[in-house]
Amino acid sequence: MTRLTVKLRISFGGPVVTLRGRDAWALQQLHAANDNGCTPIDHPGPRWSGYVHKLRKAGIMVETIRESHGGPFAGEHARYVLRTEITILEIEGGA
Repeated sequence: MTRLTVKLRISFGGPVVTLRGRDAWALQQLHAANDNGCTPIDHPGPRWSGYVHKLRKAGIMVETIRESHGGPFAGEHARYVLRTEITILEIEGGA
């Protein structure tokens, strides 16, 4: 299995960024989800907050929306929404 790598351009004419591993996976999930965003509930991943932190450090805007949920372990969870226009230039590996 080859490690997932995503090369993208931020905005139109912006810098090119290369992401690898789970950070690349998280970006793909956010990009595919559009304005619906992703939660750790509907897109399970062990460290969503960590992935989002790294994406932000790379210059990619991700909004965090707090949502309440019920059930036996009621509380809040985060919904992450990609807010930067990106163009995916290349995807390698991951399968």
